[in-house]
Formats: sequence, structure tokens, C-alpha cells
Amino acid sequence: MNLTSKGQYASRAILDLSVHYADGPVTIEEIAERQGVPRKYLGQVLLMLKRAGLVHSVRGRRGGYRLSRPPDQVTLGEVIRATDGPLAPISCVSETTYRPCTCPSQETCGLRTVWREVSEAIADVLDRTSMETIRERTEQLQRARPDALMYHI
Repeated sequence: MNLTSKGQYASRAILDLSVHYADGPVTIEEIAERQGVPRKYLGQVLLMLKRAGLVHSVRGRRGGYRLSRPPDQVTLGEVIRATDGPLAPISCVSETTYRPCTCPSQETCGLRTVWREVSEAIADVLDRTSMETIRERTEQLQRARPDALMYHI
């Protein structure tokens, strides 16, 4: 797994939409300003998230982006896969983009078993971590540090 800037920005954008889920659509400008992400780049990231079915856009004067599902039903694993692809650290353990590795014998490669465990552990954590959980953690951390930037919850 290689977390790119797209994956990082997508995670922050989805978190922002989770924080403001009850407020209705959120504009790209609002997300970009709060998250310190270039607007143009954020537009590309949100398009990827839209194609993955994680967000939808609302047109018009009060338009913007919204989560397609409540924050407790969107996982960080979904967000990362939508922007960065498979979570597996090497292709020979990927369930979705498997490619043989360069090992002389994949079936008896001890390293491959370790990489499979790493892949499963990463997927387990990301797939059971909802955006609501991250929103709650963020809120708790902000309450503990009053001088920290607020998400305006």
C-alpha cells in the first residue's frame, strides 16, 4: 500500500464531509480552505470519490458535495481504495490486482506469507474504521487541545 497525496486529501475531504454531514452539501471551496488542499486538485479527488459512489454532487446555488451514505457506513478502507487502489503492499498478495512476483516459487515463499499478514492487518484496520469513528476521535482530540484547529462541529 502506498498512500499517495490523493489518498491523504481524499481522507481529509471525506472527514470534512463527515463532520458537516448534517449541514447539507459542502462546496469544494469550503473543504479546500478548511483542509488546506488546492481547490483544483481537490476537484479531481472528489471526482474519484464520486465515481466510487462515496460522494455525490448537488448542483445549484446551494450545491456542493455530500457523502452518499452516513459517516458510520463509510470506511477509510473504501476511501483509500477509491484513490490509491489495492491495499496490498505487493501484487502477489493482492486479492484484486494479483500479479506473480519474482520469487522462484511463490507457493513456498516465506516472505509472501508475511506480506499477506501485513496486507490483511492493514485491510482489517481500515475496513473496520468508519469515518464516524474518525470524526469522533478528531472531536475528542480537539477537546483535549483547545489551541488546535477546529472543524467547526
